[in-house]
This record gives sequence, C-alpha cells and structure tokens, in this order.
Amino acid sequence: MYIRRTKTKTADHGEDSYTYRIVESVREGTQVKQRTLLNLGKDFAIEPAHWPLLAARIEQLLQGSAPRQDELFHLEDDAGQLLEAAAVRYSDLIIAKLAQPVAAATPGQDYHSVGINHIEAHQARSIGGETLALHAVMQLQLDQKLAALGFNKIDAAAALGSIIGRMISPGSELQTHDWLQARTGLGELLDHDYGSTSLTRLYTISDKLLKHQSALETFLGAQEQTLFDLNRSIVLYDLTNTYFEGQCAQNPKARFGRSKEKRRDCPLVTLGLVLDGNGFPLSSQVFPGNASEPATLALMLDGLQGKNPLAGEKPVIIMDAGIASADNLAWLSARGYLYLVVSRERYLQDPRDQDNAVLVRETGQSKVSVYRTIDAETGETRLYCHSDQKAKKEQAIRNRFHVRLEEGLDKLHAGLDKKGTIKNYAKILERIGRLREKNSRVAQDYRIEVIADDAKNNAIRIEWQREPKSEQKDRHCGVYCLRTTTPDWSEEQLWSTYIMLTEIEATFRSLKTDLGLRPVFHHKEERVTGHLFITLMAYHLVHTLRYQLKQQGIHLSWDSIRNIMSTQQRLTITLPTEDNKTIHLRTTTQAETRQKQLYAALSIKPDLIGKCKTIIDKKKYVVPFEIN
Repeated sequence: MYIRRTKTKTADHGEDSYTYRIVESVREGTQVKQRTLLNLGKDFAIEPAHWPLLAARIEQLLQGSAPRQDELFHLEDDAGQLLEAAAVRYSDLIIAKLAQPVAAATPGQDYHSVGINHIEAHQARSIGGETLALHAVMQLQLDQKLAALGFNKIDAAAALGSIIGRMISPGSELQTHDWLQARTGLGELLDHDYGSTSLTRLYTISDKLLKHQSALETFLGAQEQTLFDLNRSIVLYDLTNTYFEGQCAQNPKARFGRSKEKRRDCPLVTLGLVLDGNGFPLSSQVFPGNASEPATLALMLDGLQGKNPLAGEKPVIIMDAGIASADNLAWLSARGYLYLVVSRERYLQDPRDQDNAVLVRETGQSKVSVYRTIDAETGETRLYCHSDQKAKKEQAIRNRFHVRLEEGLDKLHAGLDKKGTIKNYAKILERIGRLREKNSRVAQDYRIEVIADDAKNNAIRIEWQREPKSEQKDRHCGVYCLRTTTPDWSEEQLWSTYIMLTEIEATFRSLKTDLGLRPVFHHKEERVTGHLFITLMAYHLVHTLRYQLKQQGIHLSWDSIRNIMSTQQRLTITLPTEDNKTIHLRTTTQAETRQKQLYAALSIKPDLIGKCKTIIDKKKYVVPFEIN
C-alpha cells in the first residue's frame, strides 16, 4: 500500500495541479495491477516524507493486528498526532467504502472463529439524538427546501450539521466543528464525510442560511401548519436578550441594557419572537441590546405579513405588560388587531371580594378565580384574576425581601454599639439607601428613622416599622388584570388563552439553556444574527419532536430527551479470525427501554443504518465481504 500523486493539469501560469490516492498492488493471474482504495482529492497536505509511515499505519489499522501506534508515530509531538489522526480517518473511510450491509441472520450462515482476547471496539459516535433530529428534518422537508434554495450537497450537509449540532451539542461554530468531526454519527446518517468539512465552511454556511432567513421561516411555518393542522388565530409576542463575551465594538446592535441573566458587565443583543398558540415560531428579528420593548411591536407584526397562513384574517395578539403600552394598544386597534394583554394598572380589584366571580381552574394545588368588567369608554373587557399558586410565589418573594431588608437594618443598628463599625450619621443614611435600593420591592412598606447624637455626627439608634399598607399588598399577591378587545369570549377562554404566554417563556428557556443561545462569541453583526437564527432553526426541529411526543403523553424537556438518547452509539468492532482475516463490523448499540419508548412514539426505526462489515485478508489484500 502506498500514496500516489498524479498530475491532472498545468495552469496557464505554469503551476501544476495534482490529485492524491491511496493505492495497493493486486495480483490478478500473472499480472500485477494497482487498485485505488481511496481518493484523497487535491487538498492532501501531508509532506511526502511521511507517506510511507502513514501508509504502513493505515495498513496496520485495516488488518486489526497492528503493533502499538507509538512505534510508528511519536504522539507527544503535533506532527505525530496529525499523522495518527489522518491514518485513523483514512482507514475508517476505506473500511466504510468497502463495507457491505449485513443481511438478516440466517441459521447456519456467517459463522467465524475469532480470538476473543484481540476483539476491540472503537470509533464510537453518538447516533440517538441525531436520529430524532434527522426525523424532524425529513418531516419538515428542510433538506428539500435547502436544495431548492441552491444549497449543493456539501453546503446542505454543512447546514444540517450546524443546525443539528446546535440541538445535540450546543456551542460555538468551533465546538460544532469538533463535534461533527470527532463525536457524532450524523455523517453516517447523511452519507457525508464531515472530516473534510472545514471550520470556514461552517461560518460561511451561517451567512448563507441568514441570507434566506425570511424564506426559511415562511417555509417552516407552512410545513408545521400542514403537518399538525395548527390553529393560528392567536399569536404571542415577547422579547428576550443574550449577552456577548467581549465588547463587540464591530456590532452596532451590541448595547448595554437590562440583562435578563444579570450580566450587567456584558453588552447585549435583543431577540424578538412571534409564536403561534402552540409554541411554533412564526417570525423573529434581532434588535439592539437596549431596545425598548414597546417600540419593537410594529416592526415584528409588519414582518409577520405573509407568514401567517390565515389569509385575510388577523390573529389575536397576546403580550405581557412590558410591551402593552398605551401607544402599542392604540396602534393595534387602529390596524384592526384584537389583543389580550396583561394590564399595567396598579389598583386592581380582587375577585375574592366580588359576588359574581367565576372559578376558571381548581386543582389540588391551585385555584384561579376571575371577575369580569367592561370599560364603558373604550369597550375593553377587564378580567381581574386571582391565582393561589401565583399568590404563594409572590408572597415568598416578598417575604425574602422583607427578611433581607430587616436583617440589614438589624446589622446596622447592632453595629452602633460595637467598636470598629460604621456610626457616622451620613454614612448610615447612605447604607440604608442602598438597602432600600436592593430591596425596592418592599422598601416602600417601611418607615425608617435614624436617631443622631446632639452634634448630628453619629447615629445612636435606628428605628423602623412596617407600614399598614404592607399587609394590603400581601393580601393582593396573586392578583392581576387582563385587558382585551376580543368580543364574546368567556372568562374561561380569556384566562386559558392568556396562559399561552407561558409557552413563549418556555421557548426562551429552551433557546438559552438547551440550544446554546447564550453567550454569543461572535463580534460581527451578521455572524451574531446568524448564530441566533441557527438556534431558532434548531428550535423548529426540537419543537416539532416535542409537540408529537406531548400528543403521546410524553412531556419531557429537550435536555431530558437528549440525555436519554445520548447513550445510543454507533461503533466499530474489530474481530480477528482464525483463518488470518480481520472483520470490521460497524453497528449500532441496541436501543434501551426509554429510547424505544421515544422511537415508538415518533414512529422511528431504532437503527436506520443497520450493520455493515468489511473483511480484511491479511495474507492478500483488502477485499469486500461478499454476502451469501
């Protein structure tokens, strides 16, 4: 076995072009011929001086009875590691090229005597999560859409690799590149060699996907509508942000703002997202990190035109209080949109004080009652709601701030009689101001007085008392108000529709925690937007799978699904036989109980590839195994 360089052409400027192949000599009768085992292409960059050792190492790996690898290559240096990685990759490609599918087992056939002590398992790659992801790709026909948009096979494979990589092993393009080359069996599912995919291609494919953002969002929305017969008479809109590592001076949208992850030290970028009532994304847009929530609504809804399949109908818009400004509600009304929003009003009517309140939910853990009124001037419906579960949560938060503020006051007061602690009157006032700021949720509930000495230099006592209004606020925990212009909706329908907002919150949690939306390592604006868009594409696939699983009663997060599927692997078992041959058997580990449950719920075959094997004759040359 050896490596051959062949001249293909000479360019006009006189530079020769070459292609490279791994070749071996084969005797056929009385003649010796050369057979090509693997085309290496024109970008083979290993120095000719290393070719003999590289070919020898590949032959050792094929035969499966090789001496220790460090007898050929010194793995403590970079060159040795590069050569060993190349030998492993090329030997795997040769085995895969010559492999034949294993037919269904028949009694009495295909038996071999093997040396148990020399059996080895290697080249393990994850395959479970990738199988689910590819199933969603096929259901949505995303592969066909990429081809229609002009993606060739190599670019389409890179695009799917980036998107599925964000699902299975979320991270930067650098991490995705490492995952594609060394840790996933996705290439086998797609019949694509990711070992030849460069990191640069992943960056350029991000740019290419972003170029077709509108077309892809429209297509996926329509496919999901067709696949699941979705009701899109309701849409939800909200914003979230993610932070950068670094200052991102090249990105005009990187701005400091109110970080939802409390990363005040990092610039942000804001993602606006429109979802249907089932949680499928319809439209997205990236805004500066300091974007005002109310100011983004018109841009997002204008961008929704043509993406909503309900032609001629305008959906009901559902938003939280941060976006439901008076200007936005007036804008919606002027353009014929109906809305259901959380009211910003401060003085709320408690449904528990009303005789005609309606109970819209009652379970062992929670009870929700509502009281409905009509605004005589605007005709809006006001739905005042009280939730036991929400009340417990809000009360627990208030209690935590009460305790923290009172502990801080106790500490300051106790320090007035101790040596070495702050006693200066002005500084005590400053510390109390900081305590109020940190506990602003309950600061107005206290009357705090600092008693100073006659010279007004030092404080001698701190007195505080909780105001009576604090008890009233405690009683109003769990009370909120909904505003809507929807006619003839019942109390139950209004409340249950508003609860859909929890779906968009779940979407943002999944994007950030499960799909690597944060942090962002890119600096250029288009790369940042491309990173976010790939994450949204991954979410389309994730939600397609989870929506079907929920219909089968399986309510698992994507992180849980991914962990369950992570143990299913694709690996090669090398078996040396008694007759001086080596069998390389490429197979998939058997699906476990929980994996079988997911496969069955999605109607997926647990092993899409099956077994493949190649037999290496050590005495002669590499030959493919012939199926009986």
